Amino acid sequence: MRLLHSATALAATSALALTLTACGNGSGNDTSGGQPSTPTSASSATAAGSATAENAGATKDADSSTGSGSSAAGSSTGGGTGTSSDGTGADRCHTAGLGFSFGSGDGKVSSSDDQQQLPVVLKNKTSAACTIQGFPGVDLKSSGGSWSLTRSSATPKKITLAAGSSATFTIAFLPWTQGSGTEFKATSVVVTPPNETTSTTLAWPGGSVLLQDGATHPGTYTGPVGS
Repeated sequence: MRLLHSATALAATSALALTLTACGNGSGNDTSGGQPSTPTSASSATAAGSATAENAGATKDADSSTGSGSSAAGSSTGGGTGTSSDGTGADRCHTAGLGFSFGSGDGKVSSSDDQQQLPVVLKNKTSAACTIQGFPGVDLKSSGGSWSLTRSSATPKKITLAAGSSATFTIAFLPWTQGSGTEFKATSVVVTPPNETTSTTLAWPGGSVLLQDGATHPGTYTGPVGS
């Protein structure tokens, strides 16, 4: 019986010693600077993955911002070309850039009233194309006053004048003859191009004109540029 109790006690003592040894080895691993446990590695991987995703999102946002800026710049560039409505990009013709003269072909239009035509030539003196559209202002001058001519019923059209090219408009007028009415002794004509405020004065070559400044449908009037 004593031997049995001794054997049992020895077995229990050995088991306790093995348990303490196992616990001691686990504590030694924690303080030796060994590899971290599997759950710690998984947490690090998850954190790294989140950081990568955030960086990727930031890169995408930066790309989107750059694209928007490029688009806005393109719109700004496109809106600043100053292209005219007819697509030529030409500016309006200005008085300072035009040459003024009379054309040939001063002839009768109607034999019944002896109406005549005087073409006026507008030449683009600049090195760039320009556009012109409408009726010019035309004033006949005499030593005693001024007569602003009315406009015809023709429809103006837009004309693009290349550098050095010309367009004309026509002054129709009734020459004065003895006994026909009031004489207007025209000496010059003042021409103002369409949409301009600066004029050019030319010597009038047509002689005296029958004054009809109060008539509803005078026989002396101006046509639009391009007529």
